[in-house]
Amino acid sequence: MAVKTVKTTKGGPVQPGEHKQFTIDASGRSLGRVASEAASILLGKKSASYVQNEVLPMQVTIENATKLALGEKRIAMKEYYTYTGYPGGLRTTSMQMMIEKKGVAEVLRKAVDGMIPRNKLRKERMKRLTIKD
Repeated sequence: MAVKTVKTTKGGPVQPGEHKQFTIDASGRSLGRVASEAASILLGKKSASYVQNEVLPMQVTIENATKLALGEKRIAMKEYYTYTGYPGGLRTTSMQMMIEKKGVAEVLRKAVDGMIPRNKLRKERMKRLTIKD
């Protein structure tokens, strides 16, 4: 499948004060492949001026999130876990319930969020992600 997934509005390395816009078309692609591509861009790995300890001005927009290729078995079997911190406080939510309550965009956001390192820059990087249905 020859689909151009990433298009940039500006070429070359990112200069200070300059923003770079990336658009990813998610139609017909799997959840993990779209999420890993978005996470790589948010980390700045697509830039020649990549620095591990800085948030580069990369804006990522994912379009057609509702057209992701999600298998029926995966939707039924995948579960998300949260722990309240109290004994017996493990809460589970199935992917099917998450899609019904919050939509496919939240599933995609959680997938990208899980691929970003857990440090002080994570919140700032996730602010630069936009998901459109």
